[in-house]
Amino acid sequence: MYNHIIIPMALDHGFGRTAIALAHKLLNDGGKITALHVHEAPQGSVSAYLDEDTVRGAFEASQARLKVRVADHPDVTPIVIKGHSGRTIIDFADEQKADCIIIGSHKPGLIDYLLGSTAARVVRHAPCAVHVLRDAD
Repeated sequence: MYNHIIIPMALDHGFGRTAIALAHKLLNDGGKITALHVHEAPQGSVSAYLDEDTVRGAFEASQARLKVRVADHPDVTPIVIKGHSGRTIIDFADEQKADCIIIGSHKPGLIDYLLGSTAARVVRHAPCAVHVLRDAD
């Protein structure tokens, strides 16, 4: 069905195994799967208290954790990029000409109704099909 599937992954929880299994079912022969983690660097006054080594170390730790999450799937390419989650996922999918995003979504809380969750933003603005998973690993 799809030639390039992107799976945005949070590293502290998530839908990783379920999303990868679904991606394999939806992927055309010769297609590719990208596991994407968006690393959001500290902003505002918090960043004033962190040195460059600490910030770089956090980014490198994110890269290592994503590699571990997809280690059992050599056909999944792990990529960590910096940015704001919702916007960065959308932009990356557009730049990569992805034709599907598989994203997990938690049960929305009150704050999500006011601000909108990352999954909701991706669904509204993605340049491709979006599959939303509700059940976590």
